[in-house]
Amino acid sequence: MNEHILLIEDEEALLTTLTDRLRAEGYSVEVARNGEEGYHHGTRNVFDLIILDIQLPKRNGFDVCRDIRQAGVATPILMLTARGQLVDKVVGLKIGADDYMTKPFEMIELMARIEALLRRSPMRPPEKEEVQQFGDLRVDLRGTEVTREGKPVALSAREFQLLRYLLENRGKTVSRGELLKEVWGYSASTYTRTVDMHIASLRQKIEPDPKQPQWVHTVPGLGYKFAAL
Repeated sequence: MNEHILLIEDEEALLTTLTDRLRAEGYSVEVARNGEEGYHHGTRNVFDLIILDIQLPKRNGFDVCRDIRQAGVATPILMLTARGQLVDKVVGLKIGADDYMTKPFEMIELMARIEALLRRSPMRPPEKEEVQQFGDLRVDLRGTEVTREGKPVALSAREFQLLRYLLENRGKTVSRGELLKEVWGYSASTYTRTVDMHIASLRQKIEPDPKQPQWVHTVPGLGYKFAAL
């Protein structure tokens, strides 16, 4: 296993419990006890997953998540909080978190969430070209970094996974069902607009003109494709 996890948590009892359990499960764990330290670890080192508490000293979890994404890091982020308000979950997901758990939680559920995120982690090495360039858009598949004109593009882990899948099938039309199955792990028969919403968000971030996309094309009635060069 040996996936590398960054745990950003200031509650010592929970920190110890989570660290011990994760290591017992075979994960490599690095710890940060405040938001400032967590941000620096998360942007300077390579991790397969970040577990991030919201209520942190020095810099709260929302700010850490947002700033990590703005730095161009697409590592999956699982947020932890004692809050139970829906608005906190919505905010977390909008700024780039990939999953969210409210304390107190069952350890078995947390482990299942971690495994699910790691299975679809963009950190897994691709078999194709590691760096691809499209006009002013540069995609580093291994480093999980995307830049436009040399500036970081803040993609969520799911947006990065979507972009990577489209790139791996460049020039081929992929259906919404295929994307749901391969990127989200859902049944292809699941009805949801999440693919369309993520495509729209991805275009806003990587296209020079999102209303007239140069790279991510819609194929009416069939799905989407990344333009062939």
